Amino acid sequence: MEELLRRIASDPRVMAGKPVIQGTRITVGMILELLASGMRPEEIAKDYDISLDDIKAALLYAAKVLGREEVIIEARA
Repeated sequence: MEELLRRIASDPRVMAGKPVIQGTRITVGMILELLASGMRPEEIAKDYDISLDDIKAALLYAAKVLGREEVIIEARA
């Protein structure tokens, strides 16, 4: 799985340093938004000329980043 992460790049000169699919300007965030909107991975891959492994890499990257965050939930009365 770590091999997939090599597909993700971050360069301050490309998309202001946001994580992107290597060699593209397609951000991890954009892929997540497209998936959340209901697009299928196959549609995204075709429409943006990336591979299904690129989409898996974006999901893995997001999971790794979120796994390091602490979430604070407010108690409601």
